[in-house]
Amino acid sequence: MTVGICFKCIGCLLIIAGSSGWGCWMAGNYRSRLCLLEQLRQMVLMLKGQILYANAPLQEGFEAVGQRTEGILSDLFSQVAKRIDQQQGEPFCQIWKEEVGHLDESSSFSLADRQSLAALGEHLGFMDKNMQEKNLLLYLEELDLVIEDLRKHKQERCRLYISLGIMGGLFLAVLLL
Repeated sequence: MTVGICFKCIGCLLIIAGSSGWGCWMAGNYRSRLCLLEQLRQMVLMLKGQILYANAPLQEGFEAVGQRTEGILSDLFSQVAKRIDQQQGEPFCQIWKEEVGHLDESSSFSLADRQSLAALGEHLGFMDKNMQEKNLLLYLEELDLVIEDLRKHKQERCRLYISLGIMGGLFLAVLLL
């Protein structure tokens, strides 16, 4: 009988640890999404600078920005630059959408983030510099709103995820006892 109680206690501890870990993972994912969006904002600003002030074509702009940064977004910009360089009659918007579509779903980007990023490429590459600048500025405004919202709710949501993970584990443990 004591062995059965011991196994129940171990099982309850494992459930609490697992659900607490899940809550911490969700909070970490939230923070990671915020960091990725902030990095994306910085990269779009650099791309805008390359297009407007360095008069670089899109391929060179994407390549320069991809080389200056690290991570999944750097790979995205570098891959887009390679595809533009090897262009086989594909329009830029198609290249951009395909490469954004290859973003790993395990990354912290939400579906809305990926859709918004994919929409950015629809108006780049075929318009004059003024229109490209306006398109980039519009995207930056949207991105700023999302980042501001994430920053504003960061502490409460991260605390909520962790608390729900722990409380959910405790609830399940009590149900099993």
